[in-house]
Amino acid sequence: MADKSFGWRVYGLGIIALALMCLIWGDFHGGQPVPKTFPARTALAYAVAIFMLVAGIALEWRKTALWAAAALAAYYGIIVVLVMNGRLVLRNLEIYGAYDSMAEQLAITAGAFILWASLAKLDAATSARFIRIGQIAFGICAIFFGGAHFVYMNLTAPLIPTWLPPNQLFWGYATGVFHIAGGLAIVMTIRARLAAILLAVMYAIFTVFALVPGLVVRSSFFAWTEIATSVILVGVAWIVADSLAARRAA
Repeated sequence: MADKSFGWRVYGLGIIALALMCLIWGDFHGGQPVPKTFPARTALAYAVAIFMLVAGIALEWRKTALWAAAALAAYYGIIVVLVMNGRLVLRNLEIYGAYDSMAEQLAITAGAFILWASLAKLDAATSARFIRIGQIAFGICAIFFGGAHFVYMNLTAPLIPTWLPPNQLFWGYATGVFHIAGGLAIVMTIRARLAAILLAVMYAIFTVFALVPGLVVRSSFFAWTEIATSVILVGVAWIVADSLAARRAA
């Protein structure tokens, strides 16, 4: 799959960009909620950023993509999702944003996991089973992303360009519905590849027309990492779409 797609390269570029932002600011990005009082926090943030940078670069080459995907899947799946965001969710069970944050990091994990499963020397049945797990995980994440649009419409609507008709509120709700519909389609394998492609296109449009213009108004660590994360999600959706195409061809 990876040999025939640029999705994994977009994913890798997003990881590289996110790592560079963390290196420049010397901090963890928002999806890695490490307590400010954590021992040697700054040194650890630099170490993690360097790891992400090396893994992202390694992901761009076929010969090193397998170990890079495995390393990213393990780091994000175990450390970021279970440990960092798991702790956040347990302390904020009533706050939707905690689940949305975990879903974002799980989506990043899913992209790396699907890449690993497609590149590793596994038997066809095991590879297909692992890839399907990654697809379902991403689909569930998309549903959570859509839910966040409704829960936090006050934050979502202002991101929509004011020149886009009919209005910001319409597109805030519409993109929420698109996320949920796309996620359900992937989970239920109903026009799943088309859904993944449309999600990738939506993330790309969101990056260009919503996040990038925001830098003109206010350049910040959060704004830059949001753009990098959005690029990663474009790559993840693309990876999912290509894995679904490979499944159909098989």
